Amino acid sequence: MAASEAFPFCKTGGLGDAVGALAQVFSRAEGSEVVLFLPRYRNIGGGAFSLKAVGGSFLIPVGDRLETAAMHHVQWGKVSVYFIENSKYFDRPGIYRANFGDYEDNDERFIFFSRAVLEGAKFIGFKPDVIHTHDWQTGLVSAYLKTLYKIDSFFSKTAVVFTINNIAYQGMFPRETLLKAGFSWLDFTPDKLEFYSGVNYMKAGIVFSDIITTVSPTYAGELQFKPEFGKGLEGVLRSRNQDIFGILNGMDDEIWDPAGDSFIERGYDQNSFAKGKAACKQALQHECGLQESKDTLLAGVVSRLDRQKGLDVLYNVLPEFTDKIQFAVLGAGDPGLSEAYANMAHARPKEVFFRTGFHESLAHRIYAASDIFLMPSRFEPCGLSQMIAMRYGALPVVTRTGGLKDTVSYTDEPKESNGFAIDFADEAALKSILGHAVSLYAWKENWNTMVRNAMKCDFSWTRSSQEYLKLFNIAHQKKQL
Repeated sequence: MAASEAFPFCKTGGLGDAVGALAQVFSRAEGSEVVLFLPRYRNIGGGAFSLKAVGGSFLIPVGDRLETAAMHHVQWGKVSVYFIENSKYFDRPGIYRANFGDYEDNDERFIFFSRAVLEGAKFIGFKPDVIHTHDWQTGLVSAYLKTLYKIDSFFSKTAVVFTINNIAYQGMFPRETLLKAGFSWLDFTPDKLEFYSGVNYMKAGIVFSDIITTVSPTYAGELQFKPEFGKGLEGVLRSRNQDIFGILNGMDDEIWDPAGDSFIERGYDQNSFAKGKAACKQALQHECGLQESKDTLLAGVVSRLDRQKGLDVLYNVLPEFTDKIQFAVLGAGDPGLSEAYANMAHARPKEVFFRTGFHESLAHRIYAASDIFLMPSRFEPCGLSQMIAMRYGALPVVTRTGGLKDTVSYTDEPKESNGFAIDFADEAALKSILGHAVSLYAWKENWNTMVRNAMKCDFSWTRSSQEYLKLFNIAHQKKQL
């Protein structure tokens, strides 16, 4: 595996969580051996992990010069983690950017890292059946394997599976980057590395990998057939249609477990959620200064405050429901949205609670206390919050897009539903579905059926990893032909 981040070593978002979780579950598969390559950023090392230097170094060509790569190693359970070192590229305050924008040499930094992954594997004598790469930062790995390393017998049977976690970030650089990376102008064509007169690392991963995955089945289709999702790469993706697969991300079901959650008022499971959630709800109402009422529907939001999340739509709808629904909102992001929610909470303190920033323990308590969980996103590649909400028996209210469509089922029949869904993030649709939720909440038998359906869902990484492992086998077999 090769990625620019993996929890618990380095993380800026969902990519880090996904890579770290997958590395661990892959390592538990029978007969597997997992090696994870990461850059050695400034703050890696120390703490719980004692890194050991790997003796020696090797050279990586970047443009017309050679840069030196060294490595440190840590054994993380059954996963061998190797950190690629070069202080010029990685000894910096941030992973991708400083205070005023992206690092100007990000093209060189990830040229160096991508090629060092391949040379590093040779350096430690690890001949992989499959290299699993993630997002634009490792998109060049597959391009190297199919061009400069094409005749290298060490990798003659190595397949590459490339995962798109977020296509919005593509790694776009000027045409001169082609030469820094060591490619030929013969590779600078529309069917290979060229993209609007520049070089696109995400495109390189799509074009040259044996199999491409993304983080939900619906998102895989949206990327190919909806320009607003494909961000300019929809045509390239359609050309690889037979090799693209959507696999839902999983969730950490040890951290997010209402039965053993130390942050919440009272633990519960599928059989005891009624009393458990009632206790959690009363505790949160008290903590947040909301009217303490067991019969009032409580809606939770734990989110980045962003137009993507549809929280501007929610804000416009919310005043019509404060006599029927309480709202507990936790999030940070857009300053305008943050100010708007803060003002509403100040004006209606018994019906609306808002706190900015991210507070881990409060997030757990909101999930546990909420009857419904609001995610009217305009787009959502996979989504994690709806999975957590369902585990905690909070019925998600979502838009049918990406992973939200793949995880939340909503029909007129409660026994076939595990949440609520609308087709588009617009005010009329959201008003309608919230009205329906208020009405249904009074019918406790039907409501509890939906809660049980939600809590029964399996969103573990084990399920996701089994789908990946099947694709790894397919990719490896293709290379043997």
